[in-house]
Amino acid sequence: MAGVNYLAFDFGATSGRTILGTLGDKLELRELTRFPNRQIRALGTTYWDFLDLFEQIKQGLVCAAGEGRAIRGIAVDTWGVDFGLLASDGSLLGNPVSYRDPRTDGMMEKVFARIARDRIYRLTGIQFMQLNTLYQLFALAQSRSPQLEAAETLLFMPDLFNYFLTGEKRTEYTIASTSQLLNAQKRSWEREILTALDVPHSILTPIVRPGTVVGPLLDDLAKETGLGRVEVIAGAAHDTAAAVAATPMQSPGAAYLSSGTWSLLGVEAAEPVITVESLHRNFTNEGGVNGTVRFLRNAMGMWLLEGCKSSWERQGGKYSYPELVALAEKAEPFRSIVDPDADLFIHPEEMPAAIDEFCRRTGQPVPDSIGAFVRCVFESLALKYRFIVEGIEAMRPIPIDVLHIVGGGSQNELLNRFTADALGIPVVAGPIEATAIGNIMVQAVATGQLASIAEGRELVARSFPMKTVESRDTAQWEEQYQRIRPMFVQGLEG
Repeated sequence: MAGVNYLAFDFGATSGRTILGTLGDKLELRELTRFPNRQIRALGTTYWDFLDLFEQIKQGLVCAAGEGRAIRGIAVDTWGVDFGLLASDGSLLGNPVSYRDPRTDGMMEKVFARIARDRIYRLTGIQFMQLNTLYQLFALAQSRSPQLEAAETLLFMPDLFNYFLTGEKRTEYTIASTSQLLNAQKRSWEREILTALDVPHSILTPIVRPGTVVGPLLDDLAKETGLGRVEVIAGAAHDTAAAVAATPMQSPGAAYLSSGTWSLLGVEAAEPVITVESLHRNFTNEGGVNGTVRFLRNAMGMWLLEGCKSSWERQGGKYSYPELVALAEKAEPFRSIVDPDADLFIHPEEMPAAIDEFCRRTGQPVPDSIGAFVRCVFESLALKYRFIVEGIEAMRPIPIDVLHIVGGGSQNELLNRFTADALGIPVVAGPIEATAIGNIMVQAVATGQLASIAEGRELVARSFPMKTVESRDTAQWEEQYQRIRPMFVQGLEG
């Protein structure tokens, strides 16, 4: 299997990349292109610039063709919940709207007036977040959106890219599972919810499993890019599903944390965990590869730091991430702790002001320096991770004995150390490029170059460096956790 090449298009909330993966005795990655993923505010709505992103995909295909290598497959992964609507002639009815757009403000309560909250959870097993597709669609239905009325097809972001690449309309399982419209047990669209919300069933397409071949590149794209009619594969289309697929978990007690703009912490399960306790703790059951379920809690992650950094840059303060980490390390410990999932932090005008407001409301001193803000974010995340792990262990008989941190956040050695101390277990950091790796792994299984995801994880373990961080100062963190835990509990109940 030496020298088999795959392309992964990996889209995050702030950037996208074209990754060339070459599969031999080890897996080698090379970034061919990188580009911004901008959210554009216009006439009161926040959009993704879809056509620019598709143009970036075409440029990635051109770069891959310039490598002079045969490409075995192409797959796209993106963030969850967002979608585009297609007219009856197949044309796009407008740029997809960002999940951070305020159109979903107040929609959850209106949905619960039509179908009970616990009923939605029993059917879908999905965490309640106002950004979910469910509430986005209901907002469109409530406003009698001309786009929704004209729509023949809804496609989630990776499926929309696949459609523009191949002309084929498919909905991949892992991305569909983020919507809160999928029945977690049957793994099919839940008509009871769609009917209650006046959303037409017909706009949703049949669901395909990760690793399904969608089709070859369209003729004009094959010629324009010079790549030929390479097969496009619906891989693990949700970026977290791809990252978890690549996480080299060995212990039955292993948990994963996909750390980036969002923090997704959980375990792999054979079946959904849908109980009164999981509802109360707001856990989610998203689709994984090989028929697994990702039982996890989705928390706001480095979004808080990204928001602060952007705010400081607007004020003329330019800080690199290493500089911010160094300032945090010098700041006073445990001065201010926030709940990263508080509503204040969903789409604030200025993140530092939102953190100040949270601290004032909870009777804590506001951060008084750049380092204090950053340390506040890191300590708050580590303690929230402890709260999430406590929840997993309360609902699952196997204690968590190791946490694998993957994604860009795995490079943050200070936060990794805080997390190991807060949890009292080892943290294994890496691989950094887990999402792109998982994307390529699923393609390789689909094309027969790998026998299974298990074989792929063994390949990852020998292909990429990882660093283990042992817990040290657990007593101090335990004291702080017990002090702050009521705030997290109140966040669940509020």
